[in-house]
Amino acid sequence: MPAGTTVTLGSTPDGRRVEVAREVGVDHRRAWELLTDTWRWSEWGPTVHDVDAPTRFIAEGSHGSVNVLGAVWVPYEITSCGDGRWTWDVARIPATGHRVEPVAEERCRVVFEIPPLAAGYVPVCRRALKKIEAILLADERGL
Repeated sequence: MPAGTTVTLGSTPDGRRVEVAREVGVDHRRAWELLTDTWRWSEWGPTVHDVDAPTRFIAEGSHGSVNVLGAVWVPYEITSCGDGRWTWDVARIPATGHRVEPVAEERCRVVFEIPPLAAGYVPVCRRALKKIEAILLADERGL
């Protein structure tokens, strides 16, 4: 099992992005469910304190508000969602993309796509990926 998180420059449907990725030992569908479940965003998103969303799971066009660092509520809209990838605008600004790729049976790669001008967000995404892995593995064990 590859250890740790990788940071590379990649090409996405939205152009060049800094990709922060980590392999996790769970089926890709489980990782996708966690990433699209607004009720669980605050569990793994270091800057997400709370979410106000009309539906639990996102889809393209979904919108709501996210409480950042417990200080301010900002609106979001899901700009794309499907085929293991979702993107959003936060306060009308394109924000981090989210992607899940199957690697093997019971193994996937979770990726955050960061616009190059926001590369300072890499440490936050590294923390989020560690939390995502811990949550998914704990869920797998029924903890």
